[in-house]
Amino acid sequence: MNRNLGETSLRRRRRSVDPMHAYDSLPTPLRQWLSEAVLPWSPISARKIWMRAQAKGLNIDDALDLLCRSEAQTLARDKRAIHPTE
Repeated sequence: MNRNLGETSLRRRRRSVDPMHAYDSLPTPLRQWLSEAVLPWSPISARKIWMRAQAKGLNIDDALDLLCRSEAQTLARDKRAIHPTE
């Protein structure tokens, strides 16, 4: 059972924190981006990228662009997305 994670060859990980609490504590622009993301991001992973962008002094749009690029790189590693089996 894939539990709403879709068909992906990427490794899944167990989390030790409450994902809904972590999600609710995210900034609004980041929550909005996560709600439209292609991949099922963990709030912790998204927050790490967001905080790294903030530390570099990036504005909100640049931080969201960084998340989009990170997602594209992850999708590029997904073997099923590149070579779907029929």
